[in-house]
Amino acid sequence: MSTNQILGIGSRVKHPAYGDGVIIGAEVVAYKVCFITYGIKNVGKSYSEWEIIEAMEPDSAVSFSEAERSLIKILRTWSGITEEVRLGDKWVDGMMILKPGDTAMKDKQIPIDVFFHKIVMVRDRIRVMEQRINASKLTDEEKVSLQQYITRIYGSLTTFNVLFKYKEDNFVGEKSS
Repeated sequence: MSTNQILGIGSRVKHPAYGDGVIIGAEVVAYKVCFITYGIKNVGKSYSEWEIIEAMEPDSAVSFSEAERSLIKILRTWSGITEEVRLGDKWVDGMMILKPGDTAMKDKQIPIDVFFHKIVMVRDRIRVMEQRINASKLTDEEKVSLQQYITRIYGSLTTFNVLFKYKEDNFVGEKSS
């Protein structure tokens, strides 16, 4: 990082000692950075040893809710923290068996909870992509166009709703009118 680059709130960094973090505040000479493992630390604005993962433009006024949304986004992206999504009881300790049409090939067995976790991670990453689209500088028309693709992706994933314990966790595609 050049020592004269100013980073905005929400910028993601990797510190050699503290690891992954996000800038949650800026003072005159230091950034307030929330590190996943070490909590909130002050780091001088002239510090040059960290890697900038994603730089956000400095903003003269950021509301608390904007900072909170940025922090939640970073925590979801970096630490795997997600809301708790429960696997339906009937699937606990279950096994998914993929049987190829070619009888010379062996079946592939995957524990359903492992598969379920991957489906939930796909959903979480789609949500992050959706947030990034909404926060981008794209035109409203471009955002709507991309949102339509995301809605179709959710619709394609509704097949997996049978795995969720609670209906509110389900994928929802386009609703018919």
